Amino acid sequence: MEPGAGKIDIHVRCFAVKEKLTLILSLKAEESALQRLRAICPAADLRVAPWIHQADQTLDPAIMKDADVLLCELPPANFDDFKQLKWIQLTSAGYNQVLSLPILERSIRVTNGLGNFDGPIAEWNILMMLLWQRRLLEQLANQKNKVWDPAARFQSDIYGSTIGFWGYGGIARETTRLAKAMKMHAWVLTRDGKIRNRDSIYRVEGTGDPDGKLPDRVFGPSQVEEFLSGLDYLILGMALTPATTGLIGEKELRLLKPSAVLINPTRAAIIQEQAFVRCLRENWIRGASVDVHYAYPLPREHPLWEMPNLVMTPHISGSSESPHFMTRLYDVFAQNLERFVTHQPLLNELTSAQLQGK
Repeated sequence: MEPGAGKIDIHVRCFAVKEKLTLILSLKAEESALQRLRAICPAADLRVAPWIHQADQTLDPAIMKDADVLLCELPPANFDDFKQLKWIQLTSAGYNQVLSLPILERSIRVTNGLGNFDGPIAEWNILMMLLWQRRLLEQLANQKNKVWDPAARFQSDIYGSTIGFWGYGGIARETTRLAKAMKMHAWVLTRDGKIRNRDSIYRVEGTGDPDGKLPDRVFGPSQVEEFLSGLDYLILGMALTPATTGLIGEKELRLLKPSAVLINPTRAAIIQEQAFVRCLRENWIRGASVDVHYAYPLPREHPLWEMPNLVMTPHISGSSESPHFMTRLYDVFAQNLERFVTHQPLLNELTSAQLQGK
């Protein structure tokens, strides 16, 4: 097991489980992970299915027969062939891929991959803030053009800067932990102006802010203007749902300081596309860094390619290609499998409101 990925005792309580479960793993199989799952639930029928990457892909109905549990990135297009499914473990933190399914109608429980990507995406957030703070784009241009310029604008450290998180999930909490080590001020805007602990959310040991004690200030919905106008860096930290789609438009973007930087590692559609393009084109803010996009791949003719004040990366801040992805994914699934068979609350379980896109 990866150091710090979390350890659980799997040898005592689970051997008494007599109910036979059928588990479908639509993912890359790793023998060490399969051994751990068998130790948790020896009577389980483990079936490794093709890894579904596209929404129109299907699974063989024969492998889906009598399935109780599904581990997947995307559910198969022939989802209705599951007749007795009880629980879906998603690999992603986002869960838009299940919102159109009859989850609530069939009383299927859903858990997501929250916590798996907190560390790598937090590192990307820190990288982007330092890139803008030290004006690295300008320095790289100077190097390419053989220009020696040790100007003061390249020497501004990030100490004392104010970073703001719209949403305070796992990525925001781990970014806050790292940012506070650099003596930054952390502000948070939440839907009700409160921060709660995250005992029921998966995290790698030693990371994040599970008790929610690190932010310097917490804002509610009526304080959006005060929140945005005081930031040096705004980082988006909410999932994409019908309630958050297009949440940020011209009004919100113009509330940021002209010197502010917007960082988006979550979902592009949280920001209204045309407002975002105008924001950069007309220099409402200093710049932005995004790891998420309005189309995949972004069309070559899209105006964002030409923006000099934008840093784009191709959705790599935290992905299934990370060397630690599979270890952490199977860790949360194993912990949840133990909880499932012993009738304990599951980690990362989505609420009815979330499954309705609220």
